[in-house]
Amino acid sequence: MNIQIYGKGKCFDTKKAERWFKERRIKYQFVDLPRYGMGRRELESVRAAVGLEALVDAKAPDADLIRYLASDAERFERLLEYPDNIRTPIVRNGRKATVGFCPEVWKDWE
Repeated sequence: MNIQIYGKGKCFDTKKAERWFKERRIKYQFVDLPRYGMGRRELESVRAAVGLEALVDAKAPDADLIRYLASDAERFERLLEYPDNIRTPIVRNGRKATVGFCPEVWKDWE
């Protein structure tokens, strides 16, 4: 397994996800989303797995603006440009991905 956790350092769900993998002694790579962001291909892969609406953080300052953008392409570009608007944690295992704390899905990855 090649687990990547994209998250924010202060996000409670991100910390829970890290703890979940540590308790099971599963190695993972943590990527600080506000600092490093996500590449276009990485974000496209996650969008294909979970959908664009699941990626938008409802608590983000620009959440309402993103919802009212005309096209999915504009929404995608906004998320790519401003990663603070992405819901965390994003946990990837190859082409599989989840958004939020989803241990029931991660169990199937083992």
